[in-house]
Amino acid sequence: MEGSGHDGGNALLFLTDEQLRKGIEAMFFAYQGFTADPDRILADLAYGRAHHRAIHFINRSPGTTVNNLLSILGVTKQSLNRVLRALVEDGLVRSEVGTRDKRERHLYLTDAGAALERQLSDAQRDRMRAAYRAAGPEAVAGFRTVLEGMMDDDMRKRYEALKDLKG
Repeated sequence: MEGSGHDGGNALLFLTDEQLRKGIEAMFFAYQGFTADPDRILADLAYGRAHHRAIHFINRSPGTTVNNLLSILGVTKQSLNRVLRALVEDGLVRSEVGTRDKRERHLYLTDAGAALERQLSDAQRDRMRAAYRAAGPEAVAGFRTVLEGMMDDDMRKRYEALKDLKG
């Protein structure tokens, strides 16, 4: 298997605790950087990261149901309802009763919600784009592989389910 890149992969099996510590710390600070800009925007609106996640996934799949959003986010119904109530009351999300099943609520961003979503994600896309460009295409693929490898089974199922969403 020479030249296949397998030797580099096998070398990763022998990471030292120091190398792992550096990776953990890098992820901690990267996450702080990744969330810093949205956190500032959200704080001005008295929102938190749960609001951001809801807005992101409603934008990702307009018309998604509350139950689907619960499944994607892996949160309690009570927690999601509190977030959605604020977003609906503030005119960022519109909730419509299902046409086939009147118990379902379908969620859509309003124009104001879509504008907020763009503001939140533009900063994150800019930061990620710059990091990806600096790292190069092999690092981009490797980074995604590492992230996917850290997901537990339930998280991986929720992540894989996103592939079926529009957008």
